[in-house]
Amino acid sequence: MTRIALLLILGLGVKFDGKKTTSPAPKPMPCGVAPAQMTCIPGGPFVRGSDIGPKDARPAASVWVQTFYMDQYEVTYAAYRACVKDKKCRDAGPNYSDFDHPRQPITGVSWHDAVTYCKVQGKHLPTEAEWEKAARGTDARIYSWGNEPATCDRAVIKNNKGRSCGVPKKGKRPEKGRPWEVGSFPPGIHDLYDMVGNSWEWVFDWYTKGYAKCGANCTGVDPKGPCQGQTPCPGHRRRVVRGGSWYWEAAMATTYYRRAHVPDNDPFHHFGFRCAASVQEAQKLAAQIGP
Repeated sequence: MTRIALLLILGLGVKFDGKKTTSPAPKPMPCGVAPAQMTCIPGGPFVRGSDIGPKDARPAASVWVQTFYMDQYEVTYAAYRACVKDKKCRDAGPNYSDFDHPRQPITGVSWHDAVTYCKVQGKHLPTEAEWEKAARGTDARIYSWGNEPATCDRAVIKNNKGRSCGVPKKGKRPEKGRPWEVGSFPPGIHDLYDMVGNSWEWVFDWYTKGYAKCGANCTGVDPKGPCQGQTPCPGHRRRVVRGGSWYWEAAMATTYYRRAHVPDNDPFHHFGFRCAASVQEAQKLAAQIGP
């Protein structure tokens, strides 16, 4: 039996070696009609983390996530600016030139901005567990497309040609590179684009230096991390971003690599995000559109 198979069995709460390892998992809710440009991620266990990855991504363990929907694309510059124009989102965005093309991912927003935007859309910022399950499926893959290496044939990352696969940024400091338009490469698992590379993505959880240190809040069913993600959370001051970016090497562009930053985004970084929807949120979105 492989370690992956064993972890998934343990996550289902069945007996192994005569002992029940966890309480029974809930029944997965069925996928319905997905909202526009979203994909249904079926409920069930998956292997989160990696025993060979960075220390804060250890240990690998099975956790259970209920059915939900994930945006196929990172939120674009045009979409976020439309929310600002409607006075529903804070005026935020990139500090660099050449980062303001309509179909580039919005960057330079805070965690709070990301939460607000998703709420305005009738969705939510994905939890870290939701994000990782959407990115890697149930086979513990290293990248969203599988285990083949991350290269500029598959993702927007830094390579031997430079940042953003050697594509320079217009204006000052062209060597900084820039994000590409969303969906510039074929999708990975679940028909999701740019889960690896292009732009770091905020997720909901507070950061911990390892899942073992997080304890029960990072295990079981639908974990949301320390304090269930709520504020205040004593001893925690940074949230999590995922997925790597145009600026960094392939080593950071895995499905389990974690990075931490303060939710106010000060000091400033060019992070983006995408939204998720629970089954209930998706049903409400469908009802708004009508038959």
